Amino acid sequence: MLPSQHLLHTAVFALTILQAFAADTFIAAVYEHSVILPDDTHKPVSPDEALALMNKNMDILEGAIKEAAQQGAHIIVTPEDGIYGWRFTRETIYPYLEDIPDPVVNWIPCTDPTRFSPAPVQERLSCIARNNSIYVVANIGDKKPCNSSDPGCPSDGRYQYNTNVVFDPEGKLVARYHKYNLFRRETQFNYPKEPETVAFETPFGKFGIITCFDILFHEPAVVLVNELQVDTVLFPTAWMNVLPFLTAVEFHSAWAMGMGVNLLSANTHNINSSMTGDGLFTPEGPATYHYDSETEEGHLLLAELSSHPRLSPIYPSPVNWSLYATSIEAFPGGKDTFSGAVRRDIFTFSELRRKAGNYTVCQGDLCCHLVYQMSTKSKDEVYVLGAFDGLHGSLIKYHWQICTLLKCKSADINTCGQPVEVAQTKFEMFSLSGTFGTKYVFPEVLYSGVQLAPGEFEVLPDGRLESKHGTSKPLLTATLFGRFYEKDLPHPLRNSP
Repeated sequence: MLPSQHLLHTAVFALTILQAFAADTFIAAVYEHSVILPDDTHKPVSPDEALALMNKNMDILEGAIKEAAQQGAHIIVTPEDGIYGWRFTRETIYPYLEDIPDPVVNWIPCTDPTRFSPAPVQERLSCIARNNSIYVVANIGDKKPCNSSDPGCPSDGRYQYNTNVVFDPEGKLVARYHKYNLFRRETQFNYPKEPETVAFETPFGKFGIITCFDILFHEPAVVLVNELQVDTVLFPTAWMNVLPFLTAVEFHSAWAMGMGVNLLSANTHNINSSMTGDGLFTPEGPATYHYDSETEEGHLLLAELSSHPRLSPIYPSPVNWSLYATSIEAFPGGKDTFSGAVRRDIFTFSELRRKAGNYTVCQGDLCCHLVYQMSTKSKDEVYVLGAFDGLHGSLIKYHWQICTLLKCKSADINTCGQPVEVAQTKFEMFSLSGTFGTKYVFPEVLYSGVQLAPGEFEVLPDGRLESKHGTSKPLLTATLFGRFYEKDLPHPLRNSP
């Protein structure tokens, strides 16, 4: 870089920092990327072939990052698996990995690419951030050699980690996070020996970073928010949507509201794998979001967010999630309950047989209460109040407490709990609450067409999820997701090599 170019870059960077310091808000971006995938092979490709594929994806990401920067974004998050995709074994992913140093080394790969092992991906990401004066968050793979003196060292002599990196507007590596909660199919990666809680300061708040499956667990997600007091969580993900509850936009929005932080959620886009849905979520609801299960196109989102949401005058009041539900006697309706499966989870349901009413349904230690009034009810649609209090998951089991007002797939109650995307029934009002044994409860409402309902409901300090003025669109679900972390079973794979 010529001296004049260096001075110009330094001046632009300094101006960007001063502007950010002067504001209580910042502009954030996420990009939902339709990833170019590698060929499905059982043999490792050459390093050159691996880099060629990654450069194709980074070409697309660079275009999105430039566009975001031109629109004033201070930071952009790109998805998990966004640079090399998936379909890997432990051996076949190896050519795609780089040795990522600890950020304490104070390294700008763009200007000093030979300081460490060859790292063309880190160099390019660093240059993209530097050339556009923007924080760039990306997901890549880290490799670390080990030897027989380490009892946990894999037989091939290396650890491999699913890793997020963050480069600041100068191109400096400022954060590195190894994913702690691997999804069951991620056999190409190792579990870190200890959970990492990675946070860093910016001119527009304190940021923490997690990856995909991490959001469902106490470590590191809850620790970041409660102990490190981050303002914003960066969240690369490759989220496979599971209706009626765990769609990306639904749960990620609910988590941001329940935890009281900004969540910058960037998803991969692959409709064959049911991957779509990203957004910029706040404690008050989604600032913007995107869900597209029809096309194969990527999508860029931007929004202005509060730098310190806890200081906002509209920051939600503290909630006692069980206060109302434990203070009233159970409503009628529990005698006509039946069991229904939401995937592997067996819920207790009670059918809403009338256009209006009060219902209670219980399972385990959880009782869910509902008061409702339908405004337009389709005769072919059935709604239920449901409760679930138990362990979820096949191999890795974690404890949910869920209260939900739910539309069934058809008029046959045996379809209650099956995926459904379309409804016709609107509600004049509803109020949902539960006797939760946990303070970690995440509220959200989902409308027909997998659409959120920002501004159309509220959570009262006594734990009731209520509609404000009825539902403007037909309702799919209104749900309170409770996570009872203390009842999770020990992780069966964490210490496996």
